Amino acid sequence: MTLAGARPVERIGYAVGAVLLLAGVFHLGVFLVDGGPWQGPLSWRKPVTFGLSFGLTLITITWLTSYLRIGGRLRSVTLGMFAADCVAEAAGITVQAWRHVPSHFNRETALDSSVSTLLAVGGAVLIATLVVFAVRAFRGDPVLAPSMQLALRAGFVTLLIGLASSAAMIARGVAQVNSGHQQLAYDVGGVLKPVHGVSLHGILVLPLLAWLLARADLSERRRTRIVALGAAWYALAIAGALALSLLG
Repeated sequence: MTLAGARPVERIGYAVGAVLLLAGVFHLGVFLVDGGPWQGPLSWRKPVTFGLSFGLTLITITWLTSYLRIGGRLRSVTLGMFAADCVAEAAGITVQAWRHVPSHFNRETALDSSVSTLLAVGGAVLIATLVVFAVRAFRGDPVLAPSMQLALRAGFVTLLIGLASSAAMIARGVAQVNSGHQQLAYDVGGVLKPVHGVSLHGILVLPLLAWLLARADLSERRRTRIVALGAAWYALAIAGALALSLLG
């Protein structure tokens, strides 16, 4: 689908995604100028990675929903909610970075507690909206090429794995905070970051592979086999990241 033929909600999704990407790049510049640690709860890494990741994911989801069999109203509402939530999540992270305080598991002040709650609620909204799109992807579309159908289904599976790993990290960190171990929450809360980072963007890699193959002089059967092989390799990458997370 070209941008010229995009619906209003799609144009908004692409525009907001681009702004989030620019915000991530901007904060990379801030890090290069200001310095400081790259790891840890007090780092410019978070607004950089969250801006880039949310921006790329929003653009990807906006593009891929054009392949799904979903009513126009439901699609617009769900995609609009997803875009707004991406902004809220990135904004919460960014505000705390500029305040030089942790964004997650931080209940030190009323503002800190509000931001932490916003991020937790936002995570639930992300899961809810993406599950709607994942269900539609698995329902399929008879007019869609089998290679793209497979790529969409495998991509949404990897995305849901990424969301599940994020939820697991947050739950583990909150459990430590509730038991009075604030610093330990920061230490153990990010244990699944490798698997989270790898699995989160399979939703772009696999459909993009199918899109490129559709423009190659190959039979649809061969395209589907290549996508299946790509999905298998991506699954191995996620498994390797999980092993690294658990053994690291």
